[in-house]
Amino acid sequence: MFRLIAAVVGLFISLPVFAEGLDGADTAWILTSTALVLFMTIPGLSLFYGGLVRSKNVLSILMQCFTLTCVVSIVWLIAGYSLAFSDGGGLNAYIGGLSNFMLGGIAEDTVSGSIPESAFALFQMTFAIITPALIVGGFAERMRFSAMLIFSVAWLLLVYVPICHWVWGGGWLSDLGVMDFAGGIVVHITAGVAALVAAIVLGNRRGFPEQAMPPHNMTLTIMGAGMLWVGWFGFNGGSALAANGDAAMAMLATHISAAAGAFTWMCAEWVRYGKPSALGAVTGMVAGLGTITPASGFVGPGGALIIGLAAGFVCFVATNYIKRSLRIDDSLDVFPVHGVGGILGTLLTGVFASNALGLFGGQEDISISSQLGVQAVGVLAGIVYTAVVTFVILKVTGALIGNRVEDEEELEGLDLVAHNERGYDL
Repeated sequence: MFRLIAAVVGLFISLPVFAEGLDGADTAWILTSTALVLFMTIPGLSLFYGGLVRSKNVLSILMQCFTLTCVVSIVWLIAGYSLAFSDGGGLNAYIGGLSNFMLGGIAEDTVSGSIPESAFALFQMTFAIITPALIVGGFAERMRFSAMLIFSVAWLLLVYVPICHWVWGGGWLSDLGVMDFAGGIVVHITAGVAALVAAIVLGNRRGFPEQAMPPHNMTLTIMGAGMLWVGWFGFNGGSALAANGDAAMAMLATHISAAAGAFTWMCAEWVRYGKPSALGAVTGMVAGLGTITPASGFVGPGGALIIGLAAGFVCFVATNYIKRSLRIDDSLDVFPVHGVGGILGTLLTGVFASNALGLFGGQEDISISSQLGVQAVGVLAGIVYTAVVTFVILKVTGALIGNRVEDEEELEGLDLVAHNERGYDL
């Protein structure tokens, strides 16, 4: 039996012979990470969001996340990947080209670094899927299903793809030296800002903020939160694009920041309201995860702890300010958690990535002051571009088909109005 096991292990070790430059261990890790990131959207984010809305809208949220997985996959195949990661020639600073249209030029033996390019394209597809799915939380319970689909496709091509190219595809922010390991700018700032703009353009839900709109099923939300936590190991660890020390450190930093964010939010809530809540704990966890994302492959455990503690407190304050002071109905707190977390994490990457801090475990030989300036440019570019283009897209979809359901439909609930089904039929 031992000899049989040794033979099987030897077979897997020999995988790199299939293509020059291919590493079997790296390939296996990226394939695993791809599955983990998709797991974050369905079922992770679906259940997390589904539990947070009212029972009459739970199925609509699940349907939106599921449908976006399908639609974004098709758009990514046709042109998204090519525009994000291929050479755009004279426009390469801003957008890629169409040399990989319909994923053309990618075959079984096409390699990207030490992994098959098909695995890289699929891994990046899962990032493209979850980003517009995050935005759903900003307009939950009040946007037409058809408008959501049109908006999401346009937003993916006009916002996500260009910014992805700027940061990861060899664009101008990459040339500037912006550090964004797994999507602080590309995923969290873009999704958070878009959700805030959508919440403002569509307006508040009927009854907000006078009427309480608590989560209808915290069990679903906590289950989804646990899936997000596990899936985030693929999100951040997989962004190393190799099975190496960077991936391991990214996973360690991710876990520490999530734990610190959850505990800090829980304590802040305990002090302010007298009791810690399960909702606060899982929201703090997501804040810690989102905030560590841009820094995860650059910082050490000490830096991750500080980032997680900052995330829990800052995002807690931001959530209360958006809802209570500004009275903006970002239904599921996408901007104060993901947007503010992405901004905070991207800036703190410029601090804790530096090895000059010693105790905090930075790995990069960089000047904190100069890198902070570069990070700030990336943050500002992501915010302004996303806000402007998102606003324009929403105005166009509103003029064409109308973004928001009628008042009577909102009262009835989107499960029946949009899908003629119920999330619960007991």
